[in-house]
Amino acid sequence: MKNLKNSILTLLVIGILSCAKVPISGRRQMNLLPESQLMSMSLTQYNAFLGENPPMSDQIEDTKRVKRVGGRISHAVEKYMKDNGLAKRLDGYKWEFNLVNQNVVNAWCMPGGKVVVYKGIMPVAESDAGLAVVMGHEIAHAVARHGNERMSQGLVAAVGAAGLAVALNEKPAETQALFLSAYGVTTGLGILAYGRNHESEADKLGMVFMSMAGYEPKEAIPFWQRMKAASGGGSSVPEFLSTHPSNDTRIARITEWLPNAESYFIKVAD
Repeated sequence: MKNLKNSILTLLVIGILSCAKVPISGRRQMNLLPESQLMSMSLTQYNAFLGENPPMSDQIEDTKRVKRVGGRISHAVEKYMKDNGLAKRLDGYKWEFNLVNQNVVNAWCMPGGKVVVYKGIMPVAESDAGLAVVMGHEIAHAVARHGNERMSQGLVAAVGAAGLAVALNEKPAETQALFLSAYGVTTGLGILAYGRNHESEADKLGMVFMSMAGYEPKEAIPFWQRMKAASGGGSSVPEFLSTHPSNDTRIARITEWLPNAESYFIKVAD
């Protein structure tokens, strides 16, 4: 009983000290892990991934597009954070954008701004604006620290609040697996409802970032319509078993958020 009380007290204290707000959405979140530690893990895993999946040449047009769009989105993120007194949230960020030659419809961003886009998503993106939907969304996951939340929840579920330090120091393999899952590098159902909430929040933030980067946020609607078509008209599993909202749900929410995202639009010279 004493150990149980101590664990509950520890969890409450950590929760209070770790409570923060997600930019733009204002949702309160609990991040138990230091971002500096996640960035260190990010760099290690990013380099390991690129060692096994060499980036495509900087000379090809698709790579140039990834770097061009990524640069504009990252500058927009930095401007938003600076203008809203949140610049410290990007401490340690060193943006990097790479395209890998895998015919997979996917992309992800790790803490510190380490981004990978898979070749398979480029035909669905079609244009710079479509790619901005993808990259704005993935960068939003990192800026909102969704991976930290997912890892924190996973670690607490696995070892309890009092065991977090032990897990980080003595169970590196388990912690690494949680890290890869949290940032979308591996697949799996993960934390279901939580993941869907994160996806919707990343859509909202991503639309603001792409708008500030000079891309029309309304392009998110045809992009997700193309994603629906690419998946054969729908998801291969029911929405309640997916970490992503259904395409129809996503499009409806994007339509609802569009006026707010458009209010951030800044015309950028090409």
